[in-house]
Amino acid sequence: MRQCRGIGAWEWWGTWTYCFLLWWNIGTAQIRYTISEELKEGSVVGNVAKDIGLEASELINRKLRIASESGTSYFNVDLGKGELMVNERIDREKLCGQRAACILPLQIVIENPLQLHRLEIEIQDINDNAPHFNLQDSILKIAESITPVGARFPLESASDPDVGSNSLHTYNLNKNECFRLNVKTFDDGRIVPELIVEKALDREKQPVHQLILTALDGGKPVKSGTTIINVQVQDINDNEPKFEQTTYKATVKENSVIGNNVVTIKATDLDEGTNGDVQYFFGAHTSDLVKNLFSVNSNSGEITVIGQIDYEETKVYRFDVTAKDKGTPELEGHSSVQVTILDENDNAPEISLTSPPSSLTEDAHIGTVVALINVKDPDSGDNGKVQVNVETGSPFKLKPSFENHYSLVTDAVLDRETYPEYNVHVSAYDSGSPSLKTNTVIKVKILDVNDNAPSFSQSSYNVYIKENNAAGMSLFSVSATDIDQDTNAKVVYSITDSKFQEIPISSYFYINSDNGTLYSMNSFDYEKIKFFQIIVQAKDLGSPPLTSNTTVHVFIMDQNDNVPAVIYPSAVMGSVSHQRMPRSAKTGHLVTKVTAVDADSGHNAWISYRLAEATDSSLFAVNLYTGEVRTKRSVSEQDDSSQRLLIEIKDNGEPVQSTTVTVDILIEDGLHEPISDFKQKSTEKDKKNSKITFYLILSLASVSVLSLLTFFILLIKCARDSRGNGSCCISRDSDGYKNPNRNLQIQLNTDGPIKYVEVLGGDMMSQSQSFGSYLSPVSEFSDLTFVKPSSTLDFKDTLRGLDASLPDSAWTFECQQVRTKYNYFKHNSPYRTIW
Repeated sequence: MRQCRGIGAWEWWGTWTYCFLLWWNIGTAQIRYTISEELKEGSVVGNVAKDIGLEASELINRKLRIASESGTSYFNVDLGKGELMVNERIDREKLCGQRAACILPLQIVIENPLQLHRLEIEIQDINDNAPHFNLQDSILKIAESITPVGARFPLESASDPDVGSNSLHTYNLNKNECFRLNVKTFDDGRIVPELIVEKALDREKQPVHQLILTALDGGKPVKSGTTIINVQVQDINDNEPKFEQTTYKATVKENSVIGNNVVTIKATDLDEGTNGDVQYFFGAHTSDLVKNLFSVNSNSGEITVIGQIDYEETKVYRFDVTAKDKGTPELEGHSSVQVTILDENDNAPEISLTSPPSSLTEDAHIGTVVALINVKDPDSGDNGKVQVNVETGSPFKLKPSFENHYSLVTDAVLDRETYPEYNVHVSAYDSGSPSLKTNTVIKVKILDVNDNAPSFSQSSYNVYIKENNAAGMSLFSVSATDIDQDTNAKVVYSITDSKFQEIPISSYFYINSDNGTLYSMNSFDYEKIKFFQIIVQAKDLGSPPLTSNTTVHVFIMDQNDNVPAVIYPSAVMGSVSHQRMPRSAKTGHLVTKVTAVDADSGHNAWISYRLAEATDSSLFAVNLYTGEVRTKRSVSEQDDSSQRLLIEIKDNGEPVQSTTVTVDILIEDGLHEPISDFKQKSTEKDKKNSKITFYLILSLASVSVLSLLTFFILLIKCARDSRGNGSCCISRDSDGYKNPNRNLQIQLNTDGPIKYVEVLGGDMMSQSQSFGSYLSPVSEFSDLTFVKPSSTLDFKDTLRGLDASLPDSAWTFECQQVRTKYNYFKHNSPYRTIW
C-alpha cells in the first residue's frame, strides 16, 4: 500500500481520512494522490513505479515521463527510485480558484512499448490566505433621527481565496452604542455583513461614528482581515428608495451583441420632488470585471451588455445595485442582480498529441501504437461532447483509451514502396448545433525493410562474341533493380558456382560486382567451344539479403581462321596423288574426287574447288562444289599419257583461306571403263528383254510414288507433333539430342541464324567421327559438300541455347534441312560405309 506523503501539519483525524481516501482510489484502479498545497520542492508524493507495477530498474529504459494537460511541470519522477516529487510551488487558489475540489490530471507516458496511465493529484487547501477587504477605509452616510431603529445597511463583504473550513466564516464589529452587526447567509453560501441601527442617531451629538469590521475565517489558527467604516450622520430626507425585488435574476447568451438588454431594475421613493427622484448605480463594491461587461442606465435602470461575454470564463455574475434619491441628505436603496450565462457552441474541439507520432517499419503488426491523442472541448452539454474519427481509406484507426484519450494504431499492412509516408487526417466534431469541427494532420513516416528481391530486366540474355577475342574485354552488362531503400536496395552481382567441362565457369568469365559488366577471362576458339551458359546472381545488402538469378547465353561466333584441310587424297599418300584412267574414257568420266574440310563454320566453311593448273586444261574439269575431277571430252590418242593437275581449294570466308593439292593422272591403254562395259551389256540385255524391263520400271515407279506419298504423310505428322515435342527429326533423351539409331548425332551450329549442321557419326576405326553439313548457296539438292571432324562435348549445351533463342518455325525448318542433307550424305558420301 502506498504511503501518505505531503500532509503537512494536519491533525491525526485528517491524516487518517487522507489515507482512507487514497486507499479507496487504489481499490477502484485509479492512481490518485492527495497532497496539500505549498509543499516544498522535492517533497515525495508517492511511488508511481510501484503503483503501476514497474520495477525502478525499468524506468530509464522505458523512458517514463509525466505529461500535464496544463503544460506546467508541477511534478517530476525520480527515475532511480520511481518516486513522484514536487517540482515547483503549487498554489491551489491560483490553480483551481474557488472550486471545492482541486484535481490536477496528469498522464504517465511510458515508451518501449508505448503505454499511458492516468494520474490524478488532489490538491488540498491550507489556511494560507487571510480574509481581505477591497477598501480599508469606507464612508457610510446615514440620516439622523429619521432613520428608524433597526434600519439595515449592507457592508462590504470580505474575500478569502481559501475553500472549505479555511474560507470566510464570520464577521465581528467593535463595541459601540448605536450599531450592531448582523451576518446574512445566502443560498449560494455567500456571507454578507449588515449594519443595524440600534439607537437613534443624533448628528449634533456625534456626526461621525468610526466602526471596525473584522472578517474571520474557519482555519486553525484563525486568520482575519479588517476595514474601517466611517458612518457620517446626515440630516433631512427621511425615505429611501425601495427596490421591487431583493434579487433580480436574468439569463443571457454568451457572445451576446453589445447593447443587448439583460434586465431592468426598478425602485420607488415615497418622497416628493428631488427627494423622490431616483437614479440607479452599481453597488459600491462592484468589481471591475462586471463593470467591463455590463452597464446600468442611471435613469431607466436598464442593465445592458457592453463587453464580450464568455461562458467558458464565468458562468454566473453576481453584483449589487443601488438606487439613490436626490434629497439632502440623499437616501439609497439596495438590491442584487444574478446574471446566468447560457452556453453556445462557440468553441471547436481541440486535438492535441500526448505523444508525438513515431516512425514505423513497413512490417509493423496490425494494432501497433503510433501516437496518443487527447481531445477536449471547453463548451458544456452536447456542445462539449466530441467524436473523433480518421479519414476512410487510411491504414490507421483510433482506439479509445479512456475519456477523450485515444491511441492511433495501425489497421492494415503497410508497404513503404507504395506509400513511404502517410498524412493521417484526424477529425474531431462536437454535438452542438451547428456542429463545429477541427482537423489535424499527423505525419507518419514508414521505414524500409528488405522485402523485395532484386529484379533483372530480362529472365535471360543472349550475347554473341567473335572467337579470338581479347582476354579481359567487356562482353555485356546485366542490370537489376531493387525497389527497397538505402542498403536494402544496393545490389551486387556475382556468377554462381557452376562448371563447364569440369572447370568453374568463373575461370572463363568475371563480373563486376558493382555494375554487372561481364568480362571474358580468356580468348575463345569457336572450334573448341561454341556456347556458354552463365547464371548471374543479383543480391542486395539487406538483412537477410535477397537474391534473384538470370541466365546469360554466350554464343561464340566463328571467324575465318582455319585453312581448308584435304581429306582425300590422304596426306599419308604423299603430296601428289596418283590416279589411273583408261584412254578409252569418254566425256564426263569420273577420274577422282578431291574432298576437303574446313574447321570453320557457316560461310567461312563453304568450300569451292578450282583447277588452277593442268598439263592439258581442255581435257579435265573440276566441279566447283563437289571436287569431282571429270573429263571434259573423250581422251584421244594424241593426249599425253601423263597428266598433272593442280587443284586449288578455298573457303568463302573473309579473308579467303586456300590450299592446293596435286593430282597425277596416268592414261593407260587397254584399261577398260567398268561403267561403259556395264552399260554396253545392259543395253544388249535390254534389247532382248524390253517388255520385262518396261513392267519392272512401271512397278518400280509405282512403289516409289507410294513410298514418297507415305514419307510426306509421316513428315507432315512429324511437323505437327514437333510443336509440342520441340523437334521432328531429333529426339531428346537423358544424353542429349540423338538419332534413334544411337549411332548418329546431329549438332546445329549457329552464327546468329542457323547456317549449317554437324552430323556426328558412330565409331569408324575406333575413332569418333563428325561430319559437317554445309548448305551450298547454289546446291540444287542441298548437297552435303564435305565432312569434317568435330567435338561433341558441347552438343547438349548448344541445343539448349538454341531451344531458348530460336522460334518453333525456324527450328522445324532446320530439322527438315538436316533430314534432307542426312539422306543425301548417307547415300552419296565416300564415307557412307560408316552409316
